[in-house]
Amino acid sequence: MKKTLQALTLCRTKALGGHVTVCKSCGVESISYNSCRNRHCPKCQATNRERWIVERESELLPVPYYHIVFTLPHHFNELLPKHGKEVYHALFTAAWQTIKAFAADPKYLGAKTGMVSILHTWGQQLWLHPHVHCIVPGGGITLSGKWKSCKYKGKYLFPKKALSKVFRAKFMAGLRKKMDIPQYIAKKAFQIKWVVDARRPFATPKTVVEYLGRYTHKIAISNHRLVDVNEQSVSFTYKDYRQGGKQKQATLDGVEFLRRFASHILPHGFVRIRHYGFLASRNKPEELNLAKRHFGWPEWSRVKYSWVEIAREKLNYNPLQCPHCGEVSLIIIKVMEPERGPPENKMAYA
Repeated sequence: MKKTLQALTLCRTKALGGHVTVCKSCGVESISYNSCRNRHCPKCQATNRERWIVERESELLPVPYYHIVFTLPHHFNELLPKHGKEVYHALFTAAWQTIKAFAADPKYLGAKTGMVSILHTWGQQLWLHPHVHCIVPGGGITLSGKWKSCKYKGKYLFPKKALSKVFRAKFMAGLRKKMDIPQYIAKKAFQIKWVVDARRPFATPKTVVEYLGRYTHKIAISNHRLVDVNEQSVSFTYKDYRQGGKQKQATLDGVEFLRRFASHILPHGFVRIRHYGFLASRNKPEELNLAKRHFGWPEWSRVKYSWVEIAREKLNYNPLQCPHCGEVSLIIIKVMEPERGPPENKMAYA
């Protein structure tokens, strides 16, 4: 956690090094400092987001795509500081096992489907609110290797009430394999209805990509929501969904703001965007392409995009273009190494 906060503090400063460029046309020199590239940083997500979206575009099929949100009851929030990895992993697993079970049932589909899931841990005021956004195609691959479309003609994928009950059972069973759940938490969890929001399908595959662009690389709070920051407090905007999404403003003591923000820093190495079924990496070459061939669409293949390509094609920014004269003639004349100070106490980065 401390390592992440330090990375955000040093992002795009001389402490991380950088480079000096000069324009061959006008001769103006400029300095660019390196970014921290931390996934929790509000300034470092644009390129990663656009690259991820481009990679997903080649995986789309001409079928309805459904948005399903699995939300964890707040009773489990007290487990997150010490057992976040176990709880979040159980949340992912339970969501996929639930979708997988309904898809395999001939009553609902009778085929192997796929899913892209994205973990969000926050609410609008930075309170813990763990949930996974899932994108599920309206169909799947049968045991005979044929594509089968969903049954409900685009109205919904699976019934919400049934999803909720199965999700609760699978989450509790999965988490118990990882840890001992306090009895008072388990009792409360089984006394309430769990929330599974199964929304209407996206209009077109293109809208799926647009949605992913908004949600995949979000962090707890972005810079544009900050209204005022001073030595004592932080003010930011938020949407009150209890009043129809009305925009309001909150002001927190600086320490409390930092505490809430830090509570959303994920465990080291934890993967927050996951792919399942025929959309899992190991299954795409065979199973996704089987579906592609069914629709007569070009087959999927892995393509790597450099940050320069992403900047030019998606961010409307050419890193070789001089900001002063507009000519595409920048060259790097000096590389600045990161600053190296005395060895830090290892405990500071735990």
